[in-house]
Amino acid sequence: MVSPGDPGQLLKLCAGLLPVWGRHLATSRAQSEVAVSQMLQAFSDIGPHINMAERQSEQINDALGRHHGGVTGLVGACEQSLAPVLQDAGLSASSKAAIEQVLAMVREAVGLLEQIARPFQHETQMVAAQVDRMYMGFQYQDRISQMMALLEGDIVKLQSALCDDAGAVPDLTEWLAQLETQYAMAEQHKDHAGTDEGGSEADSDNETTFF
Repeated sequence: MVSPGDPGQLLKLCAGLLPVWGRHLATSRAQSEVAVSQMLQAFSDIGPHINMAERQSEQINDALGRHHGGVTGLVGACEQSLAPVLQDAGLSASSKAAIEQVLAMVREAVGLLEQIARPFQHETQMVAAQVDRMYMGFQYQDRISQMMALLEGDIVKLQSALCDDAGAVPDLTEWLAQLETQYAMAEQHKDHAGTDEGGSEADSDNETTFF
């Protein structure tokens, strides 16, 4: 342990620790930047596939929804075309039954397609919206990188001051004032002042949602 009355040893301790802290901070920042960049690239690669799925689901629903020329209109078109045949007095009962059976199968098939297509479009839109939210959330890396880079620089500055035997001891008030001029985010000013005001709002704005 360093005795309280030995400022030289305390300065030596700080001068030895600060560069280690700085290197750890720099490595953490670099690794987080790489990881987030990879995730952002993955989301960027996913984006076109989600867009394609959205367009395809819209095309499917459009094809189902058209009354004329669409799948939904197929039932009405078949019934209209086969109505004269069914009214033909010379048509046997078995033939009529066969035609009715075919029409029932067409109605069932169209109904199943509609049941599948509508939820598919909804889920595709929901996935696209969530991916957009996550992509925006990962932009927190820019804020973290700025904060960590500022701390790295201030650690180096303090290390230089500690190692400068001939220099005057920096004034704490001036040092903190100079540090505060470099802040770019409200969170930094809040942490500088040691207050919690607006913290919940900032945390809410910076939240990343996973699904």
